[in-house]
Amino acid sequence: MSLTQDTFAFVADVVRRRSAIQLEAGKEYLVESRLLPIARDAGHPGVDAYIRDVRAARRESDLAEIVEALTTNETSWFRDNTPFSALRTHIVPGLRADRPVLDGVRVWSAACSTGQEPYSIAMTLTDVLGPGARFDITATDLSDQVLAQARSGRYSQLEVNRGLPAPMMVRWFQRNGHDWQIADELRRAITFTKHNLLDPPPGGPFDIVFLRNVLIYFDLDTKRSILGRVHRVLKPGGYLVLGAAETTIGVDGDWERVPVERGSVYRPVQAGALPSPRPASGALTGATPAVPAAAGPAAPAPFGSRAPATSTSWPPTARPATTTLPTAPRRPAGPAFEQGVTR
Repeated sequence: MSLTQDTFAFVADVVRRRSAIQLEAGKEYLVESRLLPIARDAGHPGVDAYIRDVRAARRESDLAEIVEALTTNETSWFRDNTPFSALRTHIVPGLRADRPVLDGVRVWSAACSTGQEPYSIAMTLTDVLGPGARFDITATDLSDQVLAQARSGRYSQLEVNRGLPAPMMVRWFQRNGHDWQIADELRRAITFTKHNLLDPPPGGPFDIVFLRNVLIYFDLDTKRSILGRVHRVLKPGGYLVLGAAETTIGVDGDWERVPVERGSVYRPVQAGALPSPRPASGALTGATPAVPAAAGPAAPAPFGSRAPATSTSWPPTARPATTTLPTAPRRPAGPAFEQGVTR
């Protein structure tokens, strides 16, 4: 069974308008595989019949379910490892070097999916900050379904087997029937909330923002809009952590790249520094959900490869004493959303 072009065009338009994700021709199989279970649950033999019903009824709940089905992907504990190693060996020490008194650490985990990323951050910060240290993590996603699981902190055996080190499981989890329940100590440190990446950020200012494996799905203007919002809520000297195939280079010149171990992190450009040139507006550099592509034309070495030696030095130089955070960041035209993509 295959989709008609009319069905695919309708679904692609709904997803684009509500999430800015581009479903290009050739992704019909992805649409059909994600929507077929929903169609059958609704009593339809296939996706075409289901979409005809959706278009006739125009129910908001149906459209929301379609978008959620096509923007929710997999995640795992300590995914790619290098960002969490960088958090331990470079980011927290860097914050301490800039601030003689590090009175707590505030983190935003954007597009957090079912919670493995923010819980991994919480485990790492507990170790590196030491007993009694304060930290607060705001974890956001578009999907109510994944946020419900993240709040519960309950995971199947298969889920805990994906990247969770055995010592961490022994330390932070207890059996709950056939599943595993994460410790309340970690759950209390994280606030899970529904949020749209094109809306004003959820609170702030933050010391660290994890925005991993998200920018690869969008066109250049959407990337710039999101990075601009992150920039406005990041404290002076704060850190932005992107995914392995993502960069600010050639996208937004207000960031400097800092080589860290086998990868890199990003910090706001210092006062007086020359910004990186931007490519012409309107170029499309995002990828479809099924085939992520590197963001920008001049991507640095991703996590997992050797970073070039000719980049911003470490430790960082002095940061400006103050930064004014706008109370009402500019909102770009277009639909608003937060993607539940891989974390």
